[in-house]
Amino acid sequence: MATGTVSTLGALLVQNKLAEEKQVKEAFEISKKEGKRLGSVLVRMGFVNEDTLAAFLSKEYKFPLIDLSQYKIDTELVKKIPIERAKRNILIPITMEGDSLRIAIADPTNNPAIEDVKFITRMKVGVHVATESAIMKAIEQYYPKSEQLKAAGAPAKSTEKTSLDMSEIDKLIKKTTSNISVVEQKEDKISLNDASAAPIIQLVNGILMNAIDARASDIHIEPWEKELHVRYRIDGVLREAFPPFPERIKNPLVSRIKIMSRLDISERRIPQDGRIKIKFGESSEIDFRVSTLPLQFGEKVVMRILDKSNLNLDLSVLGFDDTQLNDFVEAIEKPYGMVLVTGPTGSGKTTTLYSGLSHLNKEGVNIMTAEDPVEYNLSRINQVQVKAEVGLTFEAALRSFLRQDPDIILVGEIRDKETAEIGVKAALTGHLVLSTLHTNDAPATITRLLNIGIDPFLVSSAVILVIAQRLARRICTKCEKIEQKLPPQVLLKAGVAPEDIADFKSYVGKGCEACNNTGYKGRLALHEVMPMRNDLKEIILNGGTAESIKRVAVGLGMRTLRQSGLNRVKQGLTSIDEVFRSTFGD
Repeated sequence: MATGTVSTLGALLVQNKLAEEKQVKEAFEISKKEGKRLGSVLVRMGFVNEDTLAAFLSKEYKFPLIDLSQYKIDTELVKKIPIERAKRNILIPITMEGDSLRIAIADPTNNPAIEDVKFITRMKVGVHVATESAIMKAIEQYYPKSEQLKAAGAPAKSTEKTSLDMSEIDKLIKKTTSNISVVEQKEDKISLNDASAAPIIQLVNGILMNAIDARASDIHIEPWEKELHVRYRIDGVLREAFPPFPERIKNPLVSRIKIMSRLDISERRIPQDGRIKIKFGESSEIDFRVSTLPLQFGEKVVMRILDKSNLNLDLSVLGFDDTQLNDFVEAIEKPYGMVLVTGPTGSGKTTTLYSGLSHLNKEGVNIMTAEDPVEYNLSRINQVQVKAEVGLTFEAALRSFLRQDPDIILVGEIRDKETAEIGVKAALTGHLVLSTLHTNDAPATITRLLNIGIDPFLVSSAVILVIAQRLARRICTKCEKIEQKLPPQVLLKAGVAPEDIADFKSYVGKGCEACNNTGYKGRLALHEVMPMRNDLKEIILNGGTAESIKRVAVGLGMRTLRQSGLNRVKQGLTSIDEVFRSTFGD
């Protein structure tokens, strides 16, 4: 993974004197332009010997090194991994014992590729290291010529398929829906495990159940020209869930999802939004928020999984450090003012706000929310679903709230000047207002309000706290932790203080069955909490920029997102690569 001007692998090669820093930087730039592996480019340019690189990767990441010339691979075994994936990820299956598959791969740090194999084959995966040239030679030797011609774009003479045929789909259905007792919401009256149901119904059920079992947060169903792909987002990363489905099931599968979501199956020209509720036993329920979008080759469907049983609204488990948590609680317990949470889609803003509401949700308090959509139903809270098509916008809902004697108001998102103005006025007239924006960090939230037209004196008076947050993958607790050996220049670029470099340690998970060999399982939040102190208010009134606001806030003790990430690295909870992926440098 990239860490600035070099990758972790490049930094390790330099540190172990297997390549020069100048060579690594040059190869890294080429690898970014060409979309190639850094190791492959280094070998191609003659900077590193291929055998030396493979031996180093084997030793560094503790995966066995093998000589593929000594193996005779079963030609039936290679069919478990489509040739396109094998070539793209430079890997090949070598042996199989029971439900365990062993593969040879050129880059053992390519966790998404290893996970992909696990999802495709539905097997445990063991990893060996081999040279790229040996793997490519084995692919040419053991994959059927017809598959190689297809991968090269030439017409094939065989009728062999790289996508699932109907018999394979039937096997998938039986595997994914077995031992599951699930029914849809009562209005539909269709059992998700009804053996007499049509195969497409069972297939959709299997996709939904498989996603829940895999801890996915989203399901992406994507039509290609001649195939249908299904991907799951797990811990923030999209992964192929199954081999491609045949193109002919595209429309029936999407239609089934539309029926379950109460959408118009005859309308394929415009986007639609709906919801599916699935009931487990007598009490447990999971909602799927469904969105369809017309693309060139059909309709794409994205389903956000909303599992209320996994919603933990305890403020103490949100990932704040003690100072940050105290600042947050102090702000939301004030009788009036505005608290803003900022970050990209999927960064946990809603969970943070819901946790704040849960803390405040007591008898004698009137809490009202305007959301788009209402993700979770919360008891004793008046929740409004925004419907712009009928005029029920955030602005309209806010205006109505002020006539409903509220104590606390949550606005799902501030998108325009009108909504911001009403929210600010509410905060200045005795109401606590919670809301979100989309900005890169906490100081930029203030300048965003100023840029949409809110006067500086109103911003400084109304806003009492701003939180920026991101989600980073958590190192798997079941894995052996491997220390990352990073050169000082990489740590300096990450923001580690020079005096801390000698003792700074960063870890990654080795990968195990519990985490699908990724080294990560679950996510944790990184926070940047900025209380509105008097010095900050003065900067805002004087027209300060985001940079000057940030400088003053840090001086007052604010920990930036990058600093919060480094603190989690020191605690052994995440890796420095995840911090680079999730945050900007200071």
